[in-house]
Amino acid sequence: MASSTADVVARFGLSHRWLITLTAMIGNISLILSSTIVNVAIPNIMGAFGVGQDKAQWLSAGFLATMTVAMLLNSWMLSAIGKRNTYYVSMVIFVAGSILGVMSTTFDMLVFSRLLQGLGAGFIHPLALQVIYQAFPPDQRGRAMGFFGFGIVLAPALGPAFGGILVDTFDWRAVFWLVLPFCGLGSIMAAIFMPAREKETKKADMDWLGLVLISVFIFALLSALSSGGREGWGSDIIVLYFVITCVALIGFLFWESICRQPMLSLKLFSNVKFTSGCLLSFVWGAGNFGLWYLIPLFVQIVQGYTPTKAGFLLMPAGLLLALVFPLTGRISDWISPRIPITIGLIMTSYSCYLMAGADTNTAFWIFGWWLILGRVGLGFVFPPLTTGSMRALPAEQVSQGAGMMSFSRQLGGAFGVSLLATFVDIRSTHYAESYIATQTSGNSATIEFLRSFQSYLGSAGIPESLQYLTALQQLGSSIYSQAMMLGFREGFLVAALMFFVAIIPGSLLGKGKSR
Repeated sequence: MASSTADVVARFGLSHRWLITLTAMIGNISLILSSTIVNVAIPNIMGAFGVGQDKAQWLSAGFLATMTVAMLLNSWMLSAIGKRNTYYVSMVIFVAGSILGVMSTTFDMLVFSRLLQGLGAGFIHPLALQVIYQAFPPDQRGRAMGFFGFGIVLAPALGPAFGGILVDTFDWRAVFWLVLPFCGLGSIMAAIFMPAREKETKKADMDWLGLVLISVFIFALLSALSSGGREGWGSDIIVLYFVITCVALIGFLFWESICRQPMLSLKLFSNVKFTSGCLLSFVWGAGNFGLWYLIPLFVQIVQGYTPTKAGFLLMPAGLLLALVFPLTGRISDWISPRIPITIGLIMTSYSCYLMAGADTNTAFWIFGWWLILGRVGLGFVFPPLTTGSMRALPAEQVSQGAGMMSFSRQLGGAFGVSLLATFVDIRSTHYAESYIATQTSGNSATIEFLRSFQSYLGSAGIPESLQYLTALQQLGSSIYSQAMMLGFREGFLVAALMFFVAIIPGSLLGKGKSR
């Protein structure tokens, strides 16, 4: 076993930096795979437990939220137990969550399993960035980020397709088994390549009050967003959630400004370029995870795809994104980050704009090309965003900055899923109510639809006593499908606007100095 970084260098030479990065990448593959693979199974889970989108979004948003909070514990855990043991703890918690997911008999139990998975994911996710910035010189970090990015986007590219096959072949529980082999492989590699806690490392202080306040803020806001449509936005419980959210946020900002060892150093935001990078990282996370949540639902609920077909729709775009990452990683070492970032955001925004015109008749490969355009665009953003933001910081702040960037991206993912899912749910409900209000005895189109469908049912041998009720049921189903389609289309349009506006902070990231 590797007992220290020096031992790894002695055994494997300069290649140690790539071996440690590969170990961290494999661990992240299992965790990131889990963050997206469940999305193709959500319609089946909704049917199995009889829940709507307002609750189903917790399977993704809850995972990302817990992961975001757990990431804040990463530095403390690394100083307390070292890189290797942090890796082990992460995998144990994650595997426990996966097994619990397979065994879940209630929806609340399933959500808790996802929260456990997110907890394990959050402990290990920032480890990769720290390894890269400690092991590689400044002029090679872009290449290393491209290599790391290749792995973390390859997993979600292939995961939904394999997940869809498992759901169609077995059931939704099978997706929780898929990630376990990666956990095992990563743990073995960690035992060989990942160094233990350095003896001279001083144990970091932990800002426990700050952790509690930010956790309350995140989960109170997510609870308000997910429950608002069901409980009523003006109901006592939703108002209470928003009050708790505001109090927790104000308390967190105040405490972090006076705390001697803050969990998130607010001084970092005095750097305009780094602040711009964090804002853009938030948008990147919101758009990336939010769209990867919405698209499988859209094609299954609106277009009638099977989970397998939905998974294969996502795969080509994900594979091309994996190929683009190393290229943009190299480019970000040579030119100003704002150039590939702006190009990527325009491509992604246009992709979402095209998806806002999708309907039940949109062909598989047309939708696939729209996805490819958007995912390649995201690939142009991530490596230069990370390296450009880190270049803006002095060397002593790079570790804190890397944690803040990861925190911003994951927080954006959690809120992106929740906000887009909530927006689609609200707009779909609006359209459904508007359509239902027009279905009266004076609506000639409605009367003609019912008459024609009843005639069709009669020719099919359906008893006359059931024809009218069946026709009404079909009318309701048609209204629901149309309303859902329009709601999703507006959700894609919001995502397009979000990426386009993100060009503003992206344009502030110049090349800067390497440190």
